[in-house]
Order: sequence, then structure tokens, then C-alpha cells
Amino acid sequence: MSEQAERIELDDHVVLGKLTSPYGVKGWLKVYSHTSPMDGILEYPEWVLRQGTALTRHRLLQGRRHGKGLVALLEGVDGREDAERMAGAEILLPKSALPRLPRGDYYWHQLEGLLVVTRDGDVLGRVRYLFETGANDVLVVKGDPEGDPPAIDDRERLLPYLPDEVIVGVDLAAAVMTVDWDPAF
Repeated sequence: MSEQAERIELDDHVVLGKLTSPYGVKGWLKVYSHTSPMDGILEYPEWVLRQGTALTRHRLLQGRRHGKGLVALLEGVDGREDAERMAGAEILLPKSALPRLPRGDYYWHQLEGLLVVTRDGDVLGRVRYLFETGANDVLVVKGDPEGDPPAIDDRERLLPYLPDEVIVGVDLAAAVMTVDWDPAF
């Protein structure tokens, strides 16, 4: 691992995607992107790659759509063998490099870990992760009766991410999300 990579603080980064497999013989890699739109990942000129505990920085030399996916060529990946070694690496980006969002909009990584409380004060648990559906994003909230503060039960709930309907408030500073949700659901 290079000296430059050793100074990377993982808490200051977000996973934007993954290098999945080599593409061709010249070092190109197929890219799975978590960004929306998918090719938004190609707007970032430098990626931090994580393979296990190893972290390295790579400049994005070229990237483009290919079929239903993306392919990219990174500095230092000079052939198929190099690309094979990079396959499986997660693509990280400093959170500070993400565009500022309008007030009331949030990145998923900002919502993960928030305490979820109903309007009546019942603690449902914490946001574990989110996923997309055709209609709306969904929060996976897991209760922990032993947690701090304790949840009302240990159930896992799927809450639709519908601002002003189900999601009535998000306080990032306090790490709390207030929801209009029946705990029996």
C-alpha cells in the first residue's frame, strides 16, 4: 500500500460502486455504479479502490457506457492481468467531493444509522440500509430492545421513503428520523 493510500480515512468516504471484471485486453474494467444516473460515477476524476484492507488511489483516464453498464480505464491498470487483479475492488469517494444537495434531500449514507422514531415517540430502531424499488426507495429499519435508546421490539421494518408522508423529519445533527408509521406494521 502506498504512503498516499495510508492517509485515507474510511469514515470520510462513501462507496460509489465496484469494479466487477476485466473488459478486453488493454486494462479496461466493467463498473457497477451505485450513482444515479449510473454514469455519474464517471464524473469523479480520482477513485480510491478498496480490496480487502488495501487502499489505492487511481486517476480515471477514460470511462463510458457499454451496453447496459459502464467500462473504465484507470491509471496504473495497463493490461488484462492488472484488470483481473483489480476486479472486485470497491470504488470509494471522499464525501466532501459529493455535490451539495438541496435542503431536504439526503444521500443514502447520511440516512443509514439514523434512529427512527414515530411521531408518538416510539423508537422503531435504526436505518440499516436502503434499497430501490420501482415506486420509491425503501428504508430497512431494525429494532434493538437492548439498544441505546431501546427500541420497542427487535423487528425489521420496511418503510417507504416518502418525504412529507411517511418521513416527517430528518435531523442529521441529532441522528434522528421522525416517521408517521404505525409500530404494529
